[in-house]
Amino acid sequence: MNDMNHDSYVTADGRTIGGVVMEMKNITLRFGGVVAIQDISFDIRQGEIRAIIGPNGAGKSSMLNVISGFYNPQEGDVFYHGKKRKPMRPYQVARQGIARTFQNIALFEGMSVLDNIMTGRLHQMKAGLFSQALWAGRANREEVENREAVEKIIDFLEIQSIRKTPVGRLPYGLKKRVELARALAAEPSILLLDEPMAGMNVEEKEDMSRFILDVNDEFGTTIALIEHDMGVVMDLSDRVVVMDYGKKIGDGTPDDVRNNQAVIDAYLGVAHD
Repeated sequence: MNDMNHDSYVTADGRTIGGVVMEMKNITLRFGGVVAIQDISFDIRQGEIRAIIGPNGAGKSSMLNVISGFYNPQEGDVFYHGKKRKPMRPYQVARQGIARTFQNIALFEGMSVLDNIMTGRLHQMKAGLFSQALWAGRANREEVENREAVEKIIDFLEIQSIRKTPVGRLPYGLKKRVELARALAAEPSILLLDEPMAGMNVEEKEDMSRFILDVNDEFGTTIALIEHDMGVVMDLSDRVVVMDYGKKIGDGTPDDVRNNQAVIDAYLGVAHD
């Protein structure tokens, strides 16, 4: 891998990683007297798969919530495409091209797979209320365009056979795939995945890993993910940032992190004098 300080570099498998698109600078997040994140800085580059890892309680999900605009840090700044980001609502962040999945599946259980994925297109719909009520003109055209976009995602994730099935009837692994589909329906430039493989068996993890790589490769989507399976992280990621007790203890390539003594100690629970 080439020098990380360059604006872009080419990975061993021929993918081009661009310049910095998002940067967290000296982020500190507190909940009352509890410090969830303490003075952490790292960046995310265009087209890369960036992993955030650490033991339970390290502050990973809190960091993802800062990136997604759900939490606003008390200290530090988030820069997006070089511009300091003001405090925003999550829907405003979505309009900036950032979508996410959740650690605990957040789908509409009584709705079909197709309708759940369609909810990811909401911010693409520009027709007025009157036009939507009459189901005519722009609203009609938007509906057709959005359904076409959703059908392509359904084909891409190989879930054609369940497109009309209520989500509540699906096994866990397929629900995770539907949630990924809904996030992709928003056509994000940055996709945030919060433990996309939690609770999956080996086969389901292999499928999800393949889809994540395909999303990154075919759509050019920048991905930031939290994942506990270290084998998956090391196989998928271009770079890894490691958190422990709200602090950053490692940042670099998978090989850098794998050989970092502080990271090894955090995962093994070893303390040195």
